[in-house]
Amino acid sequence: MLIAVAIGLVVIIAGLAIYYSYSSGSGSGPTITIYTYSSLLGGACATGTPAAGVFANFSREYHARVVVDCVSGNLVSTLYAQRSAPGADLVIGLDEITAPQAEALGLLQPYSDASDLANINASLVQQISTNGDVIPYEYGYLAIDYTSAFYNATHGAIANSTFVDIADNSSWARQLVYEDPTTDITGEEFLAWEVLYYESVLHENWTTFWSKILPYATAAPDWGTAFGEFEAPYQMVVSYTTDPAYATYYGQGGGFNSTVTNDHGTLYGWKTIYGIGIVQGSRHVALDNEFIHYFLSGSVQSQLPLSEWEYPANRTVALPPVYAESNLISPASIHALNSVLTPSELAANITGWLTTWESLAGA
Repeated sequence: MLIAVAIGLVVIIAGLAIYYSYSSGSGSGPTITIYTYSSLLGGACATGTPAAGVFANFSREYHARVVVDCVSGNLVSTLYAQRSAPGADLVIGLDEITAPQAEALGLLQPYSDASDLANINASLVQQISTNGDVIPYEYGYLAIDYTSAFYNATHGAIANSTFVDIADNSSWARQLVYEDPTTDITGEEFLAWEVLYYESVLHENWTTFWSKILPYATAAPDWGTAFGEFEAPYQMVVSYTTDPAYATYYGQGGGFNSTVTNDHGTLYGWKTIYGIGIVQGSRHVALDNEFIHYFLSGSVQSQLPLSEWEYPANRTVALPPVYAESNLISPASIHALNSVLTPSELAANITGWLTTWESLAGA
């Protein structure tokens, strides 16, 4: 089934968007090619960003040329389309949904330095990877952001609400903008969060939520569009728990806050995990391993909170003060519904959930 899904995705893949090359200037040494997403570390295929420094520093230290391709489309689809002649050595940005798909398709190979995992919570590895081919480098939690005006209008109820509260109140549902799960990974993760909350916590049919909100809530094609419509005209958006820290850092704090699903005092959320893997067929496996080791080091991991606005996977790395100043929901207080399914079970179920959602949305 996974292979069929991948083939279907290949049909719509747009190919590689742009690329950037980082060189040590020595004129010699191996070249490694990395596939990733364009927003990595403030801009993976742009100059003057934290990403540029990360790749340039590795290039100098290891006397290697680093070519970064910012993939337009799905990373798994790109790797699958090139499986007989891989164009990349490493892939950065596989998540808790796409990582097990890539592993099931045999697109990756193991990382050899197990010592790096000593500084990474075991749950991160278990929730992103089926066999250890994908190494987590950051994580976060989905949230529903709400404006201070909506907080006041609901007399604070939104701060401790559940999906059921939104579904049962059409005036609330009208204020929600979410990402279409068929076109955006945040929307896909939101769907998984909602499904597992209804099925494993409430023990109810998950389609009830969508049947109630679809006539009122607004779908956006991607996270950027959804967040751009937050505050005006919509008072709620599906986003991330670290958003208040981002707003505070850029001098816009206090206008909104975030919540997960608060069910009788227990916080249920969805952990987003991003990982890095070595592409099957890479010609520079030793150097690939060195890059992963470098990417998990404190020098790189310390840059994630203020560029990715995610938590570093390396638990020895301190968070910047703005994370404490913004009074964020503590990750330790959230029960991650990812734990309900193994990565392979999640990968096996997501296609069916998407198909059912499409039927509901099209009805």
